[in-house]
Amino acid sequence: MPDNQLPSIERLASVEQSIVQVEIDAGRPAGDVTLVAVSKTFPVEDIRAVLDAGQRVFGENRVQEALGKWPELREQYADVELHLIGPLQSNKVGEAVSLFDVIETLDREKLARALVAEREKGHALPDLFVQVNTGAEPQKAGVLPQDADRFVTLCRDELALPVVGLMCIPPVDEEPALHFALLEKIAIRNGLCQLSMGMSADFETAIEFGATHVRVGSAIFGARTPA
Repeated sequence: MPDNQLPSIERLASVEQSIVQVEIDAGRPAGDVTLVAVSKTFPVEDIRAVLDAGQRVFGENRVQEALGKWPELREQYADVELHLIGPLQSNKVGEAVSLFDVIETLDREKLARALVAEREKGHALPDLFVQVNTGAEPQKAGVLPQDADRFVTLCRDELALPVVGLMCIPPVDEEPALHFALLEKIAIRNGLCQLSMGMSADFETAIEFGATHVRVGSAIFGARTPA
């Protein structure tokens, strides 16, 4: 049976096994890598099957879509950790801060200052990853690599935001290892120990280059139906 036709729990187990093997091969401790199951566009019933299999860390692209699914699920699975992995509009920051445990797409000063404003209202902020546009793609969000140090300093040191790591999405037509290596280099020189990089097609390579979080969707849930 093709992988895409297997039940999601079997695909989840296969991904988990692959992560364990790459950790071993890379000489990393067991459990060093967090699997973020990307549940964007998938309905509650599909997500519940993966939750019942034991997965607890999930990623969503849109605040509104997540609001339509996760409050109900969290009533039943209180230990879920939810990551925002898609672009965040400044006017959605209040909702995002209330719903997500981690925001992986901090990429501009306006958004950073909107997060500060939420903190000043008394809201606790989630952990934050700075998104780096390692391929300098004009259509893609993220701070440019040459601006990453300055932006991290602004967010972490000047604005006292809880920046814990970096995130990237390599160009689809380029060797991802080059981008993972670049992100790791930026993280090291900024004293950041968490790296969110690697998706269904390249998460094993990302782990070899130090990923602490891999964002895997289709390899768990199957192919998405085109919008």
